[in-house]
Amino acid sequence: MPTSALLAELHSAAPLVCPSLLAADFANLGQEIRRLEQAGARILHLDIMDGHFVPNLSFGVPVVEAIRRVTRLPLDVHLMLREPGRYIEVFRRAGADLLTIHIEAAPDPVPLLRSIRHWGAGAGIAYNPTTPVAAIEPFLAHCDLVLTMSVMPGFGGQAFDPVALSKLRLLRERAGPGVLLSVDGGVNLETIGPCVQAGAALLVVGTALFEHRDYEQRLGELTGQAQRFAQVQV
Repeated sequence: MPTSALLAELHSAAPLVCPSLLAADFANLGQEIRRLEQAGARILHLDIMDGHFVPNLSFGVPVVEAIRRVTRLPLDVHLMLREPGRYIEVFRRAGADLLTIHIEAAPDPVPLLRSIRHWGAGAGIAYNPTTPVAAIEPFLAHCDLVLTMSVMPGFGGQAFDPVALSKLRLLRERAGPGVLLSVDGGVNLETIGPCVQAGAALLVVGTALFEHRDYEQRLGELTGQAQRFAQVQV
């Protein structure tokens, strides 16, 4: 699907829960993805960690390639890497549909955002809870997506930092209507509604989904909660 069509589809379907495969059972990853598809997932979130930008390792290009072979769902690939520019082309070729880089790793992100678009993917900027919106504001015109981290990146299962809500509200005012606002970290049944109220269109969910045996039931609960708050933005 062309990137423009994918972005239009994501906008029209928002708010969307984005299952984060970092919390999946990697011994049965293909089966996990099939279960998510059967549960109604519309997009998958992939966290790429290098052990340098964040103090953890996750998975790399071969796993993304393997995921691409078993699903047609869009892949939202979050590059938590110290040198993201080195990997844009390879992850795009591996199957990434959206590629997000961190402002903390690329203080001048415009060339990288242009490169992402050049290779045919949607371009995103992510920023940590300790980084102000002002740090990314000059680059919003080059973005298709902005990822607000509500935890420090690197590990799953952290508690949601409410600072993300004020940042989302500010971005809703300052980013253009074509920019998808995403939030990642500590999103669960209690926090997903306030995130949507604040302007989030994509809700990255890890343990709050995968710790439950019935993915269809839990994805439905999370999606229902998000949709209930979608019309009550403050």
